[in-house]
Amino acid sequence: MKRVSMLKSLAISSLSLLLAPPVLAQTAPTPGKAAIDAVLDKNIAALETLYKDLHQHPELGFQEQRTAKLLAARMRALGFEVTEKVGTTGVVAVYRNGPGPVTLVRADMDALPMEEKTGLPYASKAQAVVDGKPTFVAHSCGHDAHMAWWVGTAQTLLSLKERWKGTLVFVAQPAEEVLGGASAMVKDGLFTRFPKPDYALAAHIAGAMPLGTVVMKEGVILSASDALEVIFHGKGAHGSAPSSSIDPIVMGAHFVSDVQSVVSRQKDAATFGVITVGAFQSGTVGNIIPDEARLKLSLRSFTPEVRKLLLNGVEKTAQAASMMAGAPEPTITRLNGAAATLNDPALLARITPALKSAFGPGVVSIPASAPGFSGSEDFSEFGAAGIPSAYLMIGGDTPEKLADYKAKGVAPPTNHSPLYAPAAAPAIRSGTMALALSVLAINGITER
Repeated sequence: MKRVSMLKSLAISSLSLLLAPPVLAQTAPTPGKAAIDAVLDKNIAALETLYKDLHQHPELGFQEQRTAKLLAARMRALGFEVTEKVGTTGVVAVYRNGPGPVTLVRADMDALPMEEKTGLPYASKAQAVVDGKPTFVAHSCGHDAHMAWWVGTAQTLLSLKERWKGTLVFVAQPAEEVLGGASAMVKDGLFTRFPKPDYALAAHIAGAMPLGTVVMKEGVILSASDALEVIFHGKGAHGSAPSSSIDPIVMGAHFVSDVQSVVSRQKDAATFGVITVGAFQSGTVGNIIPDEARLKLSLRSFTPEVRKLLLNGVEKTAQAASMMAGAPEPTITRLNGAAATLNDPALLARITPALKSAFGPGVVSIPASAPGFSGSEDFSEFGAAGIPSAYLMIGGDTPEKLADYKAKGVAPPTNHSPLYAPAAAPAIRSGTMALALSVLAINGITER
């Protein structure tokens, strides 16, 4: 999402404190919910098995070969027209059911380069190579749950296809964690080779948020994200003769300090914007002044104006640090990025009644006037293409588990924690229910 899949842990934790105790369903559910429940009763055990399989076999962004083949096979078995290797490893599954809206439902497939420490019997022990070094790989952001409820949503809608009309475009997207998969699929013809969606839907599981919760935030829900690398070019020398050098470490140190003035002195204090220097790599030993320093940055913002301000501020500050040292201009590279994720108010208004009928007070509606969350997502690429979009957040922890953590005075593990372990089966059920009801609200009949 990213580099955050959906929300930063603090954002999720803060939100969870604001929520009322979870209320799952009203005592008199609508026929739409009842019909979905009946389908899920038959399929939930198999969906949990799929989840555990995906959990044990995580794959990093643009490496999701096994994952993509597994999902493609599931969708073919349901009767979808399936195309693989869209945007490298993406899967597009299309189902036509007469005239009506074209609705896209997206799930992300990639995992994180980190070690799982949950102790679960199906915990990931997978490893991969990143930048020439081995690393553990784990679905610590919950994309395994997303894929399971994506399949569950497809199963449900086909079981209830007499209730809706139109075309479904189910997209299994690679490389969300590095913010590159959605743009890769768009560039590979997602909206030209396949039916162009009228609407797009996605959902993300949220740690430290109780089961039965569905968060619907109008306007900006997640921040824009830009990952940059700044390389300062100096002149190496012996540590005993610094005057013979142009020290890139000093340049980098000035930059790290000075670039925060872009946030504190150039950005309006009432607007959100973050510049984080997360990596500073230079030198090998204490008595050698190196000739290069590499810094990696993460920028977050809600508006195009602040996003532009931060990007320009980083560039000018880096150039100033080099100029002050008498060094060549720095090399500044944009590694990846995605715009802010926006929820279309009209689309949210359209799907809210169906969700409230199923989840009752568990539906948390947040107005556009409230700030979004600091995590990021490249689902925003679909909205940037002009498609009205809705991105939902689905609670993934049991009330008992959250109460136990609260009693111990310990914050519960959230997305991207090595200890993150959602209540998989009920969360998959909630995600399937939310997405299936949303599609029915767009494409057809929610009550019969």
